[in-house]
Amino acid sequence: MTDSIDIRRLSMDKRGLSKGGGGRSTKDSRLPEGSTGKGNLKEDGIWSLLNKDIQIFGNGLQDRVKETFYHELSVLLAAGVNLRGALDLVKEEQHKKKNQLVFEQLENEIVGGATLSLAMRQSGKFTPYEYYSVQIGEETGKLSVVLTELSGHFKKKIEQQRQLIGALTYPVLVLTIAVLAIAFMLTYVVPMFADVLKRFGGELPFMTRMVMHISNFVKQYSMIFFLLCVLTGIIVATQRKKLWFRKYSSSFVMRVPMVGDLTQKIYLSRFANTMSLLIGSRIAMLQAIELVSKMVDFYPIEATLADISARILVGASLHEALGSHRIYPRKMVAMIRVGEEVNQLDTFFSKVSLQYAAEVEYQTNILSKFMEPLIIVVLGVVVGVILIAMYLPLFKLGQAV
Repeated sequence: MTDSIDIRRLSMDKRGLSKGGGGRSTKDSRLPEGSTGKGNLKEDGIWSLLNKDIQIFGNGLQDRVKETFYHELSVLLAAGVNLRGALDLVKEEQHKKKNQLVFEQLENEIVGGATLSLAMRQSGKFTPYEYYSVQIGEETGKLSVVLTELSGHFKKKIEQQRQLIGALTYPVLVLTIAVLAIAFMLTYVVPMFADVLKRFGGELPFMTRMVMHISNFVKQYSMIFFLLCVLTGIIVATQRKKLWFRKYSSSFVMRVPMVGDLTQKIYLSRFANTMSLLIGSRIAMLQAIELVSKMVDFYPIEATLADISARILVGASLHEALGSHRIYPRKMVAMIRVGEEVNQLDTFFSKVSLQYAAEVEYQTNILSKFMEPLIIVVLGVVVGVILIAMYLPLFKLGQAV
């Protein structure tokens, strides 16, 4: 985490750096071809929460760095410091060399005449969700507002990630220990008992025989299972951006109980939040949908957007186009219909986003509270069955004696 910029340096650069060159005016930036870019951004709630993507692979900037970057840049621009000077100050506050290089590249692009959004895009360290939003701020002349909301957006994202990690840490830890304990018992403890039991001769109880068969299976195929896990990790790392992988992985996730519903609401919240921003910025509907397709990285939603655009082109309303796809719940479609009727789509999309975000938070807490006792009970039952299966022949032998 970077430190806050010293207020004395801020006042000095406000008087001095703002007189220097800072690249092209933000009004010279352009949206993607075909978009209007006119109108006003909403002052409040533009980026109210949710971009739930948690990156496991990738070389982008950390969310904490981005939060600080957008916050400090918005403060400096609002104070009158030009864009070049603001980037220079932000760069000096970075502790890691690789982060300094990123902001130095942005500064050099600005000096060369590029807009901030174009520099962000060419750096490869920012998502389309970010640099397209900055383009909107540049075009509407409210870059500082957008940067402030982006900072709040990443702050909320970090809080949600911490909440999710906190909710899943204990269950995952218990599950890992349980799997290791059961694997140890099946691999080492059960074979030791099996050798002792074979000396007594006679027929072993059914439960004991089953546990011994499972133990032999685990010992025989444990290496194959390990190699399959390694292969799966390699496939995920190399194919995760391919269309076929995104299609089948998202289809699998959507079928998992509780997790599928939670994932759907996460991305619907992001979709609604993005639409609220774009429509509130007076971006035409078709251009807004086109931008959303570049921002929402979730195949079940992304795959519907081309068809939604085609339906709107032939005269269908937005709620009718959304209602033709199962990924959009009826409740959401009904709210969008009301928004169209009262000509307040941006407001109703914002309400949908906040509603799903609240449901995600609630379901995450419920999932955590449900998993903890369930894992403990399952662990107790499995260990209990193994112990009973191993001692049952000894009990019967004692009774016979």
